[in-house]
Amino acid sequence: MIPPIARRFVAGETVASAMDHARQLDADGIGTILNLLGEHYDDRGPADEDAEAYRRLLAELSETDLDACVSVKPSQLGLDVGESVFRENLERVVDAAADHGGFVWMDMEDASTTDATLEAFEANVERYPAMGVCLQSNLRRTREDLERLADLPGKVRLVKGAYDEPADIAYTDKARVNEVFRSDLSYAFREFDGGVAVASHDPEMIDLARTLHDDHGTDYEVQMLMGVREDAQRELAEQGVSVYQYTPYGDRWLSYFYRRLMERKENVLFALRAIVRG
Repeated sequence: MIPPIARRFVAGETVASAMDHARQLDADGIGTILNLLGEHYDDRGPADEDAEAYRRLLAELSETDLDACVSVKPSQLGLDVGESVFRENLERVVDAAADHGGFVWMDMEDASTTDATLEAFEANVERYPAMGVCLQSNLRRTREDLERLADLPGKVRLVKGAYDEPADIAYTDKARVNEVFRSDLSYAFREFDGGVAVASHDPEMIDLARTLHDDHGTDYEVQMLMGVREDAQRELAEQGVSVYQYTPYGDRWLSYFYRRLMERKENVLFALRAIVRG
């Protein structure tokens, strides 16, 4: 059972609890990106099981009127086992999305997975355009990757990047990452017809996205994590901005919760207050 202090960041261990959370978000005008927790499997069994779980989830979502989709990690679908395993499981998930009219986001993991992730996205989005892929602006290669994807259908999700990558392949200075993120957003709003997801909690970047939308008319959405700036999520939705909350669930919640806790001082303070209050 997930303890109360972790429930800020994780929607529960079951599909039912995740769906309940999605209904609560829907009432506030916020969409949901559901992610079954799991990654870096070293054998095929769990990867196949999670692919099947996503297929069932897409079928269940199709029976609701919720504004909800799924987001998958390459290593969760078997990339560490073998690229062919990852490709097979991704195709199974995309086939289910096609059958049920769902949307599939592809998360981006560390830089060693970038090529395999983009190649798998390219192989699937032409046959099923209701897909999106994440790019990380801290990587020096990202502008070339944006140019590579610009003429494809589907959406792009831009993040600043959370992985600790070496300086020869990534920008490591925070100010430089912010500068590149602004530039990448400008390029994406100008060149992507399918739409842009601004995955950031930074108010300056969200304001920039509004301006770029006004300038170019590009469809966009703001994506934020469950448990982070949720008041801002509701405020943006009330203002008519398309907002989606990245909502993890499942029994592999401990490592995810720990990462969220360590990211920001206020998250640690939240946990300490919860412990003191019992």
